[in-house]
Amino acid sequence: MLKRELIDTAQIEDGVLLKLYSHGRDFMIVLGRNELMSTRMRFSEEQLAELTLAKLGKDNPRILIGGYGMGFTYRAAAERLGEQAQIVIAEISEKIVEWARGPMAELTGESLSDPRLDLKICDVAALIDDANDGTCEKFDAILLDVDNGPDGLVRDANNRLYSRTGLAKARDALKPGGILSVWSAAPDPAFRKRLKDTGLDVEERGIRSRPGNKGAHHIIWFAAK
Repeated sequence: MLKRELIDTAQIEDGVLLKLYSHGRDFMIVLGRNELMSTRMRFSEEQLAELTLAKLGKDNPRILIGGYGMGFTYRAAAERLGEQAQIVIAEISEKIVEWARGPMAELTGESLSDPRLDLKICDVAALIDDANDGTCEKFDAILLDVDNGPDGLVRDANNRLYSRTGLAKARDALKPGGILSVWSAAPDPAFRKRLKDTGLDVEERGIRSRPGNKGAHHIIWFAAK
């Protein structure tokens, strides 16, 4: 019977340690007892990109992805977008990117060399602020998958993303017709209400973690400006 093998750890901030494990050919990133992501269950994260871009209906948008993780959302977006698209990724940990280029290089392939990619090691909230103060161009879509849902699981500071103030900032960082999409491992009626309170047109969609209607039940909220 195969056992999980610890490959490496990443210190995010005081008291927050992410662990990268292998299990046969699969990888998983774990925080405490929470499995944040796994190569076995990627479908809903890919759908975060697929469904957002289908709703957006643009070949060459400027999008912001909060959290690189294992790159499932990013690669799904890159496969769909045109040559003039701009894909900005905010990843808080340099070590996550090192894992993508190292132990998970076969999974990553050449995707991090894509000329459309602007990968930044920073808090996604900082890029949302930059779009609001004119430091950078606004986005056609903002895709958030930085926690296991709309609460600061990985970092307490992430709670501001899901607050009324944070959601209003995300709304204002969107271009007209833009979409804010948020991935979650479970429903959250209070968060859905906060989204609606920002004046965005909100759709909640249940997505399975594996193709063929298999795996865990996840949630994606799509909030259109």
